[in-house]
Amino acid sequence: MQEKQEAIFRSADMSLVQLYIPQEIARETVYTLGQLGLVQLRDMNTKVRAFQRAFVDDIRKLDNVERQYRYFYKLLNKHKINLLEVELPEENGLVELAPGTGKIDDHVQNASYLEDRLVQMEEASEQLELQKTDLEQYRFLLKSGDQFFSKDIQAGVGAAPDNDDEEMNVGAALPSSVNYVTGVISRQKVGILEQILWRVLRGNLYFRHVELAEPVYDAKTKGKVLKNAFIVFSHGDLILKRIQKIAESLDATLYDVESSAEARSAQLSQTNQSLGDLNTVLETTSTTLDSELYAIAKELDSWYQDISREKSVYETLNKFNFDVNRKTLIAEGWVPRDQLLILQDKLGQMTAKLGNDVPSIIQVLETNKTPPTFHRTNKFTAGFQSICDCYGIAQYQEINPGLPTIVTFPFMFAIMFGDLGHGTLMAMVALVLVLNEKKIDRMKRGEIFDMLYGGRYIVLFMGLFSMYTGFLYNDIFSKSMTLFKSGWKWPEHWEIGEAITAHQVGTYPIGLDWAWHGTDNALLFANSYKMKLSVLMGFIHMTYSYFFSLANHIFFNSWIDIVGNFIPGLLFMQGIFGYLSVCIVYKWAVDWVKDGKPAPGLLNMLINMFLAPGKIDDELYPHQAKVQVILLLVALLCIPCLLIIKPLHFKLTHKDHELVATEDELEVEQLLGNDELADSDEEEGEEHAHDEQFSDVMIHQVIHTIEFCLNCVSHTASYLRLWALSLAHAQLSSVLWTMTIQIAFGFTGAVGVFATVFLFAMWFALTCAVLVGMEGTSAMLHSLRLHWVESMSKFFVGEGLPYEPFIFQYAELGAEAPAGPV
Repeated sequence: MQEKQEAIFRSADMSLVQLYIPQEIARETVYTLGQLGLVQLRDMNTKVRAFQRAFVDDIRKLDNVERQYRYFYKLLNKHKINLLEVELPEENGLVELAPGTGKIDDHVQNASYLEDRLVQMEEASEQLELQKTDLEQYRFLLKSGDQFFSKDIQAGVGAAPDNDDEEMNVGAALPSSVNYVTGVISRQKVGILEQILWRVLRGNLYFRHVELAEPVYDAKTKGKVLKNAFIVFSHGDLILKRIQKIAESLDATLYDVESSAEARSAQLSQTNQSLGDLNTVLETTSTTLDSELYAIAKELDSWYQDISREKSVYETLNKFNFDVNRKTLIAEGWVPRDQLLILQDKLGQMTAKLGNDVPSIIQVLETNKTPPTFHRTNKFTAGFQSICDCYGIAQYQEINPGLPTIVTFPFMFAIMFGDLGHGTLMAMVALVLVLNEKKIDRMKRGEIFDMLYGGRYIVLFMGLFSMYTGFLYNDIFSKSMTLFKSGWKWPEHWEIGEAITAHQVGTYPIGLDWAWHGTDNALLFANSYKMKLSVLMGFIHMTYSYFFSLANHIFFNSWIDIVGNFIPGLLFMQGIFGYLSVCIVYKWAVDWVKDGKPAPGLLNMLINMFLAPGKIDDELYPHQAKVQVILLLVALLCIPCLLIIKPLHFKLTHKDHELVATEDELEVEQLLGNDELADSDEEEGEEHAHDEQFSDVMIHQVIHTIEFCLNCVSHTASYLRLWALSLAHAQLSSVLWTMTIQIAFGFTGAVGVFATVFLFAMWFALTCAVLVGMEGTSAMLHSLRLHWVESMSKFFVGEGLPYEPFIFQYAELGAEAPAGPV
């Protein structure tokens, strides 16, 4: 069997294949393709409207089943019943046959039956709940009758009450001239009801209300709300009807309550009996409904996956064309070239299992269409690849920036985040995620946590690289480590108040000497060192990125880009910034103290190289003036080369290209005719349909030249963020230590113990939140920018199409249905 292409340095070789699928095994074939996930299928029916395609009815039927399953899921959530989710099977290389159409039909029938049954039970349960609420409200109203029909209230009918808490005495029935309305209303509306009645009846009423102890179910809001029982006394039947209309307009429920205590007692007894019977029926209904839902919860996710896959199969079949006899389906798609034999083998196995004599035929097509870009990744490289894909998909077969990013991204981060302690904390968090990835894979993760988990290997590498740079900086939580003997020695005798200077007695083996920690000029030394180091790192990063463009030009056989773009650009960049980098290293290598002269300033040297060519104030090395003049002339000469070479080449070769293109177009027009040629061009929408003109090439080259020359300056300066953030991180870490845990060391005894524990907790919390969390995020974003802009702009085209093969995905049951036509 053919070995897989690595497809990480460059995208995998892709082939455009045409599949001839017998109609009787079309569904099973597509189901197999969905399991393999190898073919990015093209839509062969772009001119056919969605509702006119062959399998629209099947999709609509499955859409309805999905809707029914989502309704079941909502009921499970409503009744707080957990869904038993299907565990995804591990990949074993075996291809399963599609479930029989009989099984899918059973799903369709069962879904309709269950929906009707559950809707009936849910409606019955809701009606019973409303009746129960109605009876509970009525019972409370009857119990409140003694307060509503007391002697004091009867005596004061027609006047507003002065005291709601006065003592009530049960009296006889009301006079015949007095009428009343009783009911229950939402607590939020009881005040509104009283105000409206008071204004409408001009005070000719007596209004009283009592709060219900517990919230009751409300049909309008589908939830429990707080309510009040009320009674309104007034005179006349006409006024009584007006009161009833006003109360009902505010969603009040009115009840018939007798004024005599004996009649109310009989009503209460009847209501209690009805409520008891209703509770029995409601409990039975709820038990039956819960039993049904528990049974559904065990199978619902499995059913939903089957239907979701079946629907995706028919959606894919809608992309295929029929042959003339409508017995064979024709499909086209992109497949990695090294997977063609596997595809053929799996489809052959599927056909053999079905016992079909006519297999599917795979034919490789020759085409000039641009293939999609496919980089093979694993759980380690996927995160780094996604960083680059967020900026743009690599052009087909161009060098993939995701490969070097595996090293350069965490290293650039670590330069800005160099601390052995902070890096250890970050690596430990990532290591927990890596070691428990099998458990976490099966968990439901929130959006933020899922991002952290997806980039766990990125975070792990950022932590490990930060530990390395922190070791080189000799920095652990703003403190230094005395692992080796210092290369500096302090004088043995000095006077108080005298400024003392250490003497060099050796060389520190690796990293920064711990003797610099706490000295007056430590910041000055680190400032100079890290600034020059950031320029060197920027030069190296941009140079190797620029050489990727050379590899691309060689691979695509574009020699004019090598001569007209790469070589002049390389000489320009190296003649200025490469020269500056060499001078930095040379200045570090010379012992200026031993030579007895001050080290020359490189910034002034670079400025005078342009403003005063040939003039050197402090010579760095012999014949420096001549070298700088030569480099300046070479850099200036490269600018017209960048501007002219490629457009001139296009001008000289364009005439022949134009003649050949015209002859080809005439031949095609004669063979196909103008109308068919137009249709063909419309189908080839992926290709560029126009030829570049000389003016377009010239303008493009001018823009490229200006951008390249300016970017050489701005991008080099952009790497100074490595220096700035590194110093900021070190200083912030030092300030945090000084302001928290260092204060605790000044106390003794019990106070010292308490202060140490408390301030350590504060220091650790702020370290994790600010220095590791916020500073880490900031450094990560800056490192991301250095790769997207400064590095990838040197070679990356990023105009590729993503490889998105047809593959079955786990369907989230709680997700909303996609909008748009089927």
